[in-house]
Amino acid sequence: MPGAASSHGLIWMILRRIGVALVLALVVSFLVYAATTVLPGDVAAAVLGRNATPEAVAALREQLGLGDPFAQRYLAWLGALVRGDLGTSLAGTRMPVSELIATPVRNTAVLAGATLLLLVPLALFVGILSGVRQGRALDRAAAGVSLTLTAVPEFVVGALLVLALAVYVPVLPAVSLVSGDVNPLSVPEFLVLPVLTLIIAGAAYLIRIVRISTIEAMATDYVEAARLAGVPERRIVTRYAVRNSLAPTIQAISATAQWLLGGIFVVEVLFAYPGVGNALVTAVQVRDVPVIQAIAMLLALAFILINLVADIVTILVDPRLRTAA
Repeated sequence: MPGAASSHGLIWMILRRIGVALVLALVVSFLVYAATTVLPGDVAAAVLGRNATPEAVAALREQLGLGDPFAQRYLAWLGALVRGDLGTSLAGTRMPVSELIATPVRNTAVLAGATLLLLVPLALFVGILSGVRQGRALDRAAAGVSLTLTAVPEFVVGALLVLALAVYVPVLPAVSLVSGDVNPLSVPEFLVLPVLTLIIAGAAYLIRIVRISTIEAMATDYVEAARLAGVPERRIVTRYAVRNSLAPTIQAISATAQWLLGGIFVVEVLFAYPGVGNALVTAVQVRDVPVIQAIAMLLALAFILINLVADIVTILVDPRLRTAA
């Protein structure tokens, strides 16, 4: 039966995407472990400091298994990672890494979630409106502003916002020092400048992609046929243009979310926001390898998961891909 064959093809296509994601995660895990274990210098000596005795250094090297073969160390680390054991921090109180980074991960998730919650609807609205009104004043203004913002890095946007809203007109704090286990949502004034920075820096790309997709959809034959049949313009936009521009829009949202994972680090450092970015900087400074490995893997898995979800959703919403499957 054609329907069953198409359904089986769709399931196979999704399973194939999941398989590729798992293989990619395995490759990334090897690269992360290799990159963090070939760093110059002795990890044990760097962690214990200059005043450490040779005995202490030797004991820590044995504890970390630094004398074991690389393959043995990697497989042991990978097995622990699969079980959810991120290891123990080498700095400070030697806390489990999962406990050490729990609060920074939550803070970063709050910042990223707040940004996407505002960024995506805003970019979709402006992009669709600009595409529908191609060549008009709104379209020219949106295209000009988005093109300009594309060339401005997020740290420049953040610095300008600090000057404008924290120095010249001091209505917001210049830094986002959320202390301890305080949820950032309980102090929203600390989130305004970081979120605004990420929205301004990230909206440009998404607006341009949505605009182009809408313009292409509005120029298709079925849209012209709908107009000739007397279908109202609003219905044409919502039922035909928007629906048929979903696939490239989903991929653009995915690319924006991936950019956000990198851009959010810069913004966190800029505003002293206690997220994963600052935790990674601190771990690098003190040579806390387990923390570096854990954060790097979390970021890599987030990238892979975003790509996987975007691919699956695109397959589900695009009839042409379902037919091809």
